[in-house]
Amino acid sequence: METTPLRAQILDTIIRKSTLKQRVFDNTFGAFNSLKETLLEMASEMDDELDGKLDRRVRLEYRDRGKFEAQLQVANDILIFQMHSDVFEFDSDHLIWQNPYVQADRDNSYCGLINIYNFLSDSFKFNRNADEGYLIGRIFINREHRYFAEGKQQNSMRAMDFGKSEIDQEALVAILESAIGFALNFDLLMPPYEENKRVTVDQFNTKMDNSKFVTGKRLGYDFDIEDI
Repeated sequence: METTPLRAQILDTIIRKSTLKQRVFDNTFGAFNSLKETLLEMASEMDDELDGKLDRRVRLEYRDRGKFEAQLQVANDILIFQMHSDVFEFDSDHLIWQNPYVQADRDNSYCGLINIYNFLSDSFKFNRNADEGYLIGRIFINREHRYFAEGKQQNSMRAMDFGKSEIDQEALVAILESAIGFALNFDLLMPPYEENKRVTVDQFNTKMDNSKFVTGKRLGYDFDIEDI
């Protein structure tokens, strides 16, 4: 069968895009493994610095949760770092399209994604499966190891600076310290009275399921991510 111009175009697109996305994935996965190593090092260093200064029940503990996930417990907070296995492009309204680096070559806009979530440590300790966590930051990494971050207190490299720097340990430390600092100051608020004025008998009688009572740092309140 003769190869038509359309089929040739399809084959060319498959080759180009699959190569591009594989490169982005590899870069993101490499950065995520570096993030894991940095987390482990930071947890060990800070835990040593806190030794003798507070109750030993308050610790910094790193846990590897698999190929695409890592966890850092800091006192009563848990930060979960999750790498998405897919590669993304941005919607047409995103500020990234005003960046000269992206305008010069659209392939630069394809990024891997690492999410940063904040949960209460008691949510996991007591298996409160309905408790809420919050997305407090996102790291984007492209084919050239260029990156930017968005979210709460993530000011090290924003969308309009994308393309200026590569993701490295110094950048990861800045992002991680910002995320930890925000989580520690993101206090648990008492839910509004109106949110909890009715409780069923089942909620009290079902003692084996702690998730009947939902807890979250901003339960009943709006939580707006500080995007660009």
